[in-house]
Amino acid sequence: MMEIGQILLLSLWIASWSTLCVVILGIALAYLFVFGQTKKWLWLDTMVAIPLVLPPTVVGFLLVYLLGHTGPIGALMYRFNGMSILFTWQSAVVAASVVSLPLMVRVTRSGFLGVNQEFILASQSLGKSGWVTFTRVIAPLSRNSIVAGAILSFTRALGEFGATLMVAGNIPGKTATLSLSIYTAFESGDNRSAWIMALLLTLIAVLSMVITYLLTRSRW
Repeated sequence: MMEIGQILLLSLWIASWSTLCVVILGIALAYLFVFGQTKKWLWLDTMVAIPLVLPPTVVGFLLVYLLGHTGPIGALMYRFNGMSILFTWQSAVVAASVVSLPLMVRVTRSGFLGVNQEFILASQSLGKSGWVTFTRVIAPLSRNSIVAGAILSFTRALGEFGATLMVAGNIPGKTATLSLSIYTAFESGDNRSAWIMALLLTLIAVLSMVITYLLTRSRW
């Protein structure tokens, strides 16, 4: 039987780091798309949303190119430290972040759009800076959406398979997450481990959906 506890901890570690990155970047992008010049940033909005419609293996293939030794990002990293992040837990974080970022942006943007504009205008009329208006008006009024986006992003990162397999591989104890280990267990005939891990992911997914439902339909 596979070491499911170790696999779960690794998966939670990768998903947590991914969620941290996605929350920071997702809030910034959502703010830009809602309160910035929409037409100016339409191309960026499109790029962020592409992972929602592309097959995960295509996303993984593109990441391999970008992060590889000859890729624009990987070449710079290799030049500075002589290392590549491909087939490491860090590359798994990158893959999980890319595929879960669109969820964070969309849910958070919905929250920002729901903020009463009169509150924002009142803050601006008092001479408050954009940062103060965001931290004291926009963010508090959108906190349910922000938390819901973070939960969905975490769940999506936890279940990521295709892109992670492409850029991080399926290395036991290093990059073998729950979703990858389910596939390995099934292929090797270890159905008991596969069922346990599948049920774990299903339980987490159901809980996240319930919490998200409650958050997006209630006010604190």
